[in-house]
Amino acid sequence: MKSDIILAGVGGQGILSIATILGAAALGDNLYLKQAEVHGMSQRGGDVMSCLRISSTPIASDLIPQGKADIIVSLEPMEALRYLPFLSQEGWIVTSTVPFVNITNYPDQEALMADLTARPNVVSFDMDAVAKEVATVRSSNMVLLGAAAPFIGIPVEKIEDGIRKVFARKGEKLVEQNLAAFRAGLERAKANI
Repeated sequence: MKSDIILAGVGGQGILSIATILGAAALGDNLYLKQAEVHGMSQRGGDVMSCLRISSTPIASDLIPQGKADIIVSLEPMEALRYLPFLSQEGWIVTSTVPFVNITNYPDQEALMADLTARPNVVSFDMDAVAKEVATVRSSNMVLLGAAAPFIGIPVEKIEDGIRKVFARKGEKLVEQNLAAFRAGLERAKANI
């Protein structure tokens, strides 16, 4: 088993929470894990990116070479496109369609979505709307994680255990909300594949 994952988004969207959950899930499944993060201006709505490498054999580097990522997981469509050079030819993009317009020269949204949907392996939908339906908009990142789960290679039960472990200290209600959001994203992705 090997999964090289680019997690991308904007500061405050919960991208690093996804990385923490996947790390806990990988360790719970006795897998090797390496992670590198870039989150310089994230507190001000800047770019957040994490390379997450998971494998059943030892991993030499925490950085993913260009053209080798198995999946780009993003809560922001422009951020998904930013990391396309890292995606392998067979790789998948899982992204929300909701833009986070925080710069004056944000690309045309129609052109952005056309570029994304022209790709062969894309799962994209409004993660915020799904999160609102089953929990709260703050759990959009868990909807995203659920949508990406079929492409990661870790059993769903292990990812759910990771969610429980990471959010347990915040109370059972929050754990259940995040699990509901995760499961809704998973079902939506399965329906779109």
